[in-house]
Amino acid sequence: MKAQSTTLLVIGGGPGGYIAAIRAAQLGIATVLVEGERLGGTCLNIGCIPSKALIHAAGEFEKARHYAQDSALGIHVASPRIDLAQTVRWKDGIVHKLTGGVAALLKKNSVQVVSGWAHIIDGKTVEVRGQGASADAEPQRIICEHLLLAPGSLAVTLPSMPFGGRVISSTEALAPQTLPRRLVVVGAGYIGLELGTAYRKLGAEVAVVEALDRVLPAYDEELTKPVLASLRRQGVQLHLGCKVQGPSAGGDAVRVRDTQDKESDLPCDQVLVAVGRRPRTQGWGLETLMLDMKGPAVQIDDQCRTSMRNVWAIGDLTGEPMLAHRAMAQGEMVAEIIAGKQRHFVPAAIPAVCFTDPEVVVVGQTPPEAAQAGLDCIHALFPFAANGRAMTLESTDGFVRVVARRDNHLIMGWQAVGEGVSELSVAFSHSIEMGARLEDVAGTIHAHPTLGEAVQEAALRALGHALHI
Repeated sequence: MKAQSTTLLVIGGGPGGYIAAIRAAQLGIATVLVEGERLGGTCLNIGCIPSKALIHAAGEFEKARHYAQDSALGIHVASPRIDLAQTVRWKDGIVHKLTGGVAALLKKNSVQVVSGWAHIIDGKTVEVRGQGASADAEPQRIICEHLLLAPGSLAVTLPSMPFGGRVISSTEALAPQTLPRRLVVVGAGYIGLELGTAYRKLGAEVAVVEALDRVLPAYDEELTKPVLASLRRQGVQLHLGCKVQGPSAGGDAVRVRDTQDKESDLPCDQVLVAVGRRPRTQGWGLETLMLDMKGPAVQIDDQCRTSMRNVWAIGDLTGEPMLAHRAMAQGEMVAEIIAGKQRHFVPAAIPAVCFTDPEVVVVGQTPPEAAQAGLDCIHALFPFAANGRAMTLESTDGFVRVVARRDNHLIMGWQAVGEGVSELSVAFSHSIEMGARLEDVAGTIHAHPTLGEAVQEAALRALGHALHI
């Protein structure tokens, strides 16, 4: 069996893994990265990037259909149609460009990429088995000083609705060959609503089933009200407080039980199960390390160290929040620690963005979270209905909200809901990470006309002297 040695071995070429490998190589650390599927991981291949591409295409198609019917802007078009195959090719082109870019960056920085499935022998030794045409090739053994685990996550399955046939995960939903006439989405979290909304805009009839009594249950209700109103306007059927019992006898419907224990069938051509993701912990020898676990995730400290010396873990393997940008930040930090730098992973806030219609952004603490933490906080919101730029974009639903300590006005959190508010997440993160106070944001000149003016106005309103409301 062939064997080689390296200082750092990274298992997983997703956002966390490839960033860690690139940064380590920049710092002069001999680095090997093992990836069994495609560089870029879930995010670039079957998650963040392709989903946002599909969401954008669906939004543009819906806009064209709107202009074909009625337009206050005076824009009129003939009956639009969508070539779904071309849309998927366009989406795939973006994915290939980005994943190709990752491969080029790894090569440029002298990271050795090994294609194959990693299997852990011990904390210093990994065996890589081939894939595809090279599946029968002799395994390769890699011995390392530091082992970084970044295998990502998998879609959670429902025992009553296993994947296969009509039942799909987000992976299949992002590469449709045809558009189902009727789609049932199980789960009203961000993945289910993002994709369900996209399919509705493309023309499918969409029904969403959620066990809890509201959409986006991870967010506070004030934030989700504009999303709920938008779903209803679009004609998405909502079955809240309902539980999926499984497929009907004929397989062309989903059996649903409501809070009164009444069962009904939701006809469907396809079922998208989007009830969350779980760390990828099985099938690659992780159990041989006997690491400390925290539920289904590997337990780490504030330097991403596991319970075994020189074995590190980052990203989805370490649990919530399962966000690509969190994994990237962790990967960069681990590389620098191995290189001898002093680093700790203690961000003041990690932004979370839901690309529904309208978008939702949460950075830091919400009012309920601040109260639960025992903080005496004030909060204020500024509606986009009073923002000139929002009016010119025909998108006045939503608001920006700020949460700050009452005693010293230190900003503890920002939230926003509205079209394009994902881009405000940068300003929100900056203000919290840099310890800004309400007066700092209120006293900063914001460009006019922009959605960002609502950020300043929210701070002004929290201080008691908003100017435009």
